[in-house]
Amino acid sequence: MALLVALVPMFAWGSIGLVSGKLGGDANQQTLGMTIGAFVFSLGIFFVMRPSIDLLTIIVGFISGLFWFVGQNGQFHAMKAMGVSVGLPLSTGMQLMLNTIAGAVFFHEWRHGRDFILGFLALALLVAGAYLTSRKDPNGKSEPEVGMKMYDFGKGFRFLFISTIGYGLYTIIITWAGLDPLAIILPQSIGMLVGALCFSARKVAFDKYVWRNITSGLLWGIGNICMLLSIQTVGLAVGFSLSQMGIIISTLGGIFLLGEHKTKKEMFYVIIGCLLVIFGGILLGYMKALS
Repeated sequence: MALLVALVPMFAWGSIGLVSGKLGGDANQQTLGMTIGAFVFSLGIFFVMRPSIDLLTIIVGFISGLFWFVGQNGQFHAMKAMGVSVGLPLSTGMQLMLNTIAGAVFFHEWRHGRDFILGFLALALLVAGAYLTSRKDPNGKSEPEVGMKMYDFGKGFRFLFISTIGYGLYTIIITWAGLDPLAIILPQSIGMLVGALCFSARKVAFDKYVWRNITSGLLWGIGNICMLLSIQTVGLAVGFSLSQMGIIISTLGGIFLLGEHKTKKEMFYVIIGCLLVIFGGILLGYMKALS
């Protein structure tokens, strides 16, 4: 049951890039709309479940939300610069490396030699899969484009580096505190919203694109609560890694739903990359079954 809960973020988060791409708006509008949606979702959970919230929960949740904003805003900017089918897999690979190592080293989730062998093998499969899904054909166009839009890999990678730090701290600080996931999501969503408002208030036109992207925030909220619950049972290294298998959905969706161009060789890379991600996820599930 715990592994099934851990797989929910795969579908919820894997769809966010596609949903936001279809809904439109710039990176700041998408981020703000998403934080509003996440806040609405967390309010609903709070009033239904009535969790107990103390000062530590408020502080940790708020700080975690600010770090999330840094991560998500950077990821949206990266996807605008690189495309969903390139930016999201790379972001996933970088996050996997940071969170898996943090779970194993700082939280001692891997206790035996077998755990390290299987864990690093699973991580290698996931990272290799993420890399292949974003690999470019050297014989393809030197300036990838979708329609008339030109992409900038260097700019996108700089945003991804900042995004990875923000996303990493967002999950690591919650794992360190060991707080109730149902209690932490409300102060966390407030931190997210405050970060978005402070950064975007003068840059964002509150038009239809902001309100449309509330939908992506609801998707994120579903994935977030399931990931936080799964981390408590399967650990950060496994729970977060399984949640990131959504790159299969985002990569294929970016190609077939958003029309992002791929050469035949790049499609071959995508298929092999998705298979590696699946095998890595299966290996993580096998690790948990052994523990």
